[in-house]
Amino acid sequence: MSRSQILFGASVLAVLLIACAVSLLVVGWVKRNALRLGLIDLPNERKVHTIPIPRGGGLGIWLGVLSVFALGTLAVALANTWPTLTEQALPASLLELIPGMWSKLGSIWLLLAGGSVVALLGLMDDRFGLDWRVRIAVEFAVAAAVVYGLKLQLTAYIDLPWLTPILSIFWIVMLINSFNMLDNMDALSAGVAAIVSGMLALMLLSSPEPAQGQPQWFVAIMVLALLGGLLGFLRHNWPPASIFMGDSGSYFVGYWIAVTTLLSTYSGAQGQAPHAVFAPLCLLAVPIYDTLSVIAIRLREGRSPFQADKKHFSHRLVELGMTKKQAVGAIYLATLTCSLGALLLPRTDWIGAGLVLGIVLAMMAWIALLENFTSRKRS
Repeated sequence: MSRSQILFGASVLAVLLIACAVSLLVVGWVKRNALRLGLIDLPNERKVHTIPIPRGGGLGIWLGVLSVFALGTLAVALANTWPTLTEQALPASLLELIPGMWSKLGSIWLLLAGGSVVALLGLMDDRFGLDWRVRIAVEFAVAAAVVYGLKLQLTAYIDLPWLTPILSIFWIVMLINSFNMLDNMDALSAGVAAIVSGMLALMLLSSPEPAQGQPQWFVAIMVLALLGGLLGFLRHNWPPASIFMGDSGSYFVGYWIAVTTLLSTYSGAQGQAPHAVFAPLCLLAVPIYDTLSVIAIRLREGRSPFQADKKHFSHRLVELGMTKKQAVGAIYLATLTCSLGALLLPRTDWIGAGLVLGIVLAMMAWIALLENFTSRKRS
């Protein structure tokens, strides 16, 4: 193993540990002070817990990611300002990356600013309760700011320049709300996000960036920082949960996963696999299925799609006879299976891509069919 590989592995481990440690500490502090902060989730007819539980644990995830980039910014600034400090410590292959890292810091902090806005929006909703129209308006404003301000757009190969930014904005808003909707059982939303983050990081580190033919290390660090924050939070949120992430966490998690999927490149070193742009749909098939199915159910029943209830995928699995832990485990397994398909897309041809997408769609269709058959049988 080369020196560069050892240093890179150490950097990955450091990102995970820093974010995890900060998240652990912050979540613990919020849990101890939740009553004073007014961050208590009270049980009601649409929730599965029966006793008051602290919420606001998402602040730990947010600050875990923020701390990684604060320390990283300091390290890159020192290396860029006084290169002699790092010339002896780092190999030439890593030193060459410093200028590129320095040039991207402004963009990353603008993305972090957007994430901070949605995290604080969620915190205000946790604390005071906000009208859904206010929440959606702020989400769209933040999404539009990062998409148009940073030219952050999904790769869709659509020859309509005006359409791609609009789709990117809706992608961000959808994932913010998808992970918020998924946050309805202990360790569910955070666990699914951790699986998605881990698989996305693995794909980015193993898929070269077309421009330089190197792993997409910068976006991978963004994803790994989120993974570390999620792992620290899950220590407190694992069943039986002692704290919930709240809207502050689910909004930030959905936002951060959305922007990292938009920043990622999926088509390989020579652009030889354009079908790999479907990788995010495979990674996020389960949260998207949960969101679309819940909205469909609410509209069919003549209710607002923003009206909270117990009609989510996890709730429906419990109605089929599973325990809450079994339902969460089943959703983990479905997420992992679909995510494995995403890893194959950059490495296969159109026929293989069709098979991967077919498997993912067949799994979602099978779940929907099973749910429909069992519910009809029960009635």
